[in-house]
Formats: sequence, C-alpha cells, structure tokens
Amino acid sequence: MPASKRDQLLATAERLFYEQGFHATGIDRIVAAAGVVRMTLYNHFASKEALVAAVLEARHERFIASLDAAVASASPGEETRALVEAHGRWLERDSPQGCIMAKAMGEFAEHSAEIHALAAAAKTELLTRLESAVARDGLNHTSLARRLFLVLEGSNMAVTLLGAPTALADTRAVVDTLLATARSETP
Repeated sequence: MPASKRDQLLATAERLFYEQGFHATGIDRIVAAAGVVRMTLYNHFASKEALVAAVLEARHERFIASLDAAVASASPGEETRALVEAHGRWLERDSPQGCIMAKAMGEFAEHSAEIHALAAAAKTELLTRLESAVARDGLNHTSLARRLFLVLEGSNMAVTLLGAPTALADTRAVVDTLLATARSETP
C-alpha cells in the first residue's frame, strides 16, 4: 500500500531536516523532494513549525518503541543493558549523524520555545526510561540513571566523530563499568 501524502511528507521532511538542518531546509525543497505541491503540505501541516513538531514526535515515537521493545524482551536484571544496546542500534541504523532532538534543541533554542520544549521532553523521557530500567534491575544507585544518560548522550555526538563501531564499543565499556560499580554497591 502506498504511503499517504502526509506520511510521504513526514518521511521526506525528516530526512532533509536530519541531513541539512531545520532552518536550512525550506518548504519548497521538501515539497519538491516529496513530489507534492505546496498546498498538499499546508493541507496537512499549518506551518513549517507544525511540520517540524510532527517530524520530531513521529521520530521520537519510533525511538521509544524500539527501546520499549528491547526492554520488554530483556532477561530479568538486564533491562538497563537492553535499553543501552537498543540505543546503540538506533544510532547505527537511524542516527549515524547524531541526535535529531539535540539538533532541534540547538536550532530552536532562540526561535521556538515550543519546538525546543518538545525536543527537551524527548530527552527527559529517555532519562525516565533509564531510571525505570535501573530500578527494575534492582540498581538503586541514585545517580546511575543520570550517568548512563550522560554516556548515551555522549555517544550521540561521538558516533559522528568516531564512527558507530568505535563510539558504541566505548559506550559499552563505560556502561559496563557503571553497571559493575552499581552492582557492587547494591546490597
């Protein structure tokens, strides 16, 4: 079944925003690449900002679904590791040039409080998922989830500089150390 025009616009806009930046990608470029007319875009999205928000929301839903699926299939006591591994797979497959939410936060910090807040909320949701996984794994170290969050956020940038294999191997090594330390401190 062919994708709807809305889905086609979302996929095209996501690709272009990710590759070229939000502000550098104009509406004309998006509609041309999607093979639709400008009015089709505005029939689905009231503005470019509404399109950006829809792209970020759709991408974040896919990201969170991939994390949740990995955690749901994890062995008991391994939810945190499963979440970290799912994050790594996402970087390899969907974010080899870094995190689109971080890009949005940077580009919209002074231009749109709504878009910035949407991207920041996505980051907060990742931290919340980490806190839950750590707790379910019985690792009640108060700062462990924040430290893991910092490592994952660092891997978002490192993948662009070091490449996925190196960045993710280093991420795993740091996570292994953090988890081993937390397990040794947990009664």
